[in-house]
Parts: sequence; structure tokens; C-alpha cells
Amino acid sequence: MIDRDQVLHVARLARLRLTDAEVEAMTGELSTILDHIEKIGELDLDDVVPTSHVVALENVLRRDEPRPSLPREVALDQAPDSDGVGFRVPSPGA
Repeated sequence: MIDRDQVLHVARLARLRLTDAEVEAMTGELSTILDHIEKIGELDLDDVVPTSHVVALENVLRRDEPRPSLPREVALDQAPDSDGVGFRVPSPGA
């Protein structure tokens, strides 16, 4: 079980300010998470092949082929402010 000091240490490392109520809540939540991880550690996974996904993924990306895009005029017609060539946006701090 994680204690209050350990939660405060982790919060300090993460640069988090926690209220007393949050520290108490995190103490229970982190303890529960670590209990689940401990159960997973008890599993015999010697014959399990490491994977990055649970299901096999193949050809998940479409071919990168040129195709027509939205005409500039149509895109600019949707803009709240346009100069006819591109979108106009407020300058930072304006």
C-alpha cells in the first residue's frame, strides 16, 4: 500500500500541487493500480510473444497518391476573414 509520503513525493516529482483530499484519494487509487500490476506480474507470460497491438495490423494506411483537393475559393468562402489568397487571423496579442 502506498502511503501519504509516497504520494506527496510522486506529486513533487510531477510538479503537482495536491489538496489534502486529493492526496487521500490518490493514496487509495495508486494503491489499487499497483495491486492490479502486481496481479499481472503473477501471470506466466513466458510463451506469449511480445506485440505492440492486441490484433495483427496490416496495411493500416492508405496509399499516398495525389488527388484533387478543395478549391481555394471554396475553402476561403467558408472563412470568417479572408484576403482572397489565404485566411486572415488576428496577430498575437491583438
